[in-house]
Amino acid sequence: MGKYDQIINLERPVDKKHPPMSIHNRAAQFAPFDALTGFSGRIYETSRLTSERIELTEDVRQVINDSLRQIEAHIKEQPEVTVTYFLPDKRKDGGSYPTVTARVLKMDTYDERLRLEDDISIAFDDIVELIMHPVRRDIPDKLHL
Repeated sequence: MGKYDQIINLERPVDKKHPPMSIHNRAAQFAPFDALTGFSGRIYETSRLTSERIELTEDVRQVINDSLRQIEAHIKEQPEVTVTYFLPDKRKDGGSYPTVTARVLKMDTYDERLRLEDDISIAFDDIVELIMHPVRRDIPDKLHL
């Protein structure tokens, strides 16, 4: 007879005051301890690169203004444009320069913003490159079947 044979097949005792812990909660007791909670997020944020805002020359600014006037002349046709613009970072200095191609829905000259489809709104001062694509008149807006 072995040392523990008399107790090895007994049922596990159940406390009436404290119900058994779920397997999930029992496993959580043995999860790795993160002594520096949030530290990995701060390291990531510090290592994330942003670009400085580009100061445009007067010549480049004039080209963008000419393109804006051209878009305004064709605004009823909702021309398609490709815009590269400065997007300020919400957490640190600098930002990024996304490029988007979309149709112009409205030019808000009062707020000086270009309103594009998909709820994209770009301030005139943030635009670094603006290309208006030719308006195609041979394709109807809606097909009538």
